[in-house]
Amino acid sequence: MHRFNVPFVLSICLVVAGCTSSRMDEILSPSSETTSSISRPDVPTPTVAVGAVKPVEAAAAVGVAALMPQPAVPEPFEASMPLAGMPVPAARPVAMLAPDMPAVGTAPRMRGKIYSRQFRDAKPINFGSRSPRSLPVHGVDVSRWQGEIDWPKLRSQGANFAYIKATDGGDHLDPMFRKNWRAAHEAGLKRGAYHFFYWCRVASEQADWFIRNVPKVPGALPPVIDVEYNGESSCKRRLSRAKVLEKMQVFMDRLERHYGQRPIIYTAPDFYSDNLEGAFPNHHFWLRSVAAHPSKVYPGRKWLFWQYSGSGLSHGVTGRIDLNAFHGSEDEWHRWASGTRG
Repeated sequence: MHRFNVPFVLSICLVVAGCTSSRMDEILSPSSETTSSISRPDVPTPTVAVGAVKPVEAAAAVGVAALMPQPAVPEPFEASMPLAGMPVPAARPVAMLAPDMPAVGTAPRMRGKIYSRQFRDAKPINFGSRSPRSLPVHGVDVSRWQGEIDWPKLRSQGANFAYIKATDGGDHLDPMFRKNWRAAHEAGLKRGAYHFFYWCRVASEQADWFIRNVPKVPGALPPVIDVEYNGESSCKRRLSRAKVLEKMQVFMDRLERHYGQRPIIYTAPDFYSDNLEGAFPNHHFWLRSVAAHPSKVYPGRKWLFWQYSGSGLSHGVTGRIDLNAFHGSEDEWHRWASGTRG
């Protein structure tokens, strides 16, 4: 039997850990973008270390067996690894809501509890008889600007689903994405990820970046492409409608091939009127409309999600949060979210 030099092994581990952490921080730099009406808070936003390595245990507490080479264990959050052999059920559209979608790579699950809406609003709007309160399934969308979230408490307030900011452009990862992705799932919410699209970056590069960072897992909601104007972006280009649609198509096709789900399009009124009216009839839309019902702001457009407030207030979150509603009944939600759509 050979004896191991414990101090030497420990020093090698610390060197490897330091190099790995430094490189990952360089690659996964946080974005300066904001989306929708979410503003940056006055207080520092907490960050989450990506790819952090656990400290090495004290030598006195570690036996020789613990220092023996161990077989490699696959990283559970590997974004680029597809789940082989996953059943792909036949897809049918939500009744009277939106066009057909491809099959979703998830297995049907037991229905989760639907929590009723208990959110408040810093800037309440009277939507009249077509209020979002009449819709039974509500949810939220979040990013780093919400800081630390108490997901179980947020769910009990009426957040039955959450769309979580993952990436923007071709090299920015939201520093809270991985933590929010896991915590939302653990709290029982249906979760999905969204990408903020940059018009100054190649569409295929942006798709590859999203795929690299967002895992393909059973039960996840379809990915979302967020297309809108953003005055705070360093990219000031205004492309032609034809070029906008072309870049979006490249991005969405790439995601659909990888995840087996057709991406949802999130947009706002001004961008929609300039570029998307009448376009993509076979895609679901998630529409921002905080002053009127979507039917008045986007006439003729079928929609799946309605973002009805950017000034929501809820236990579980400090500050404001975007509020959304699903366009359908509880049964339609369960069918759509499970992927069975039957």
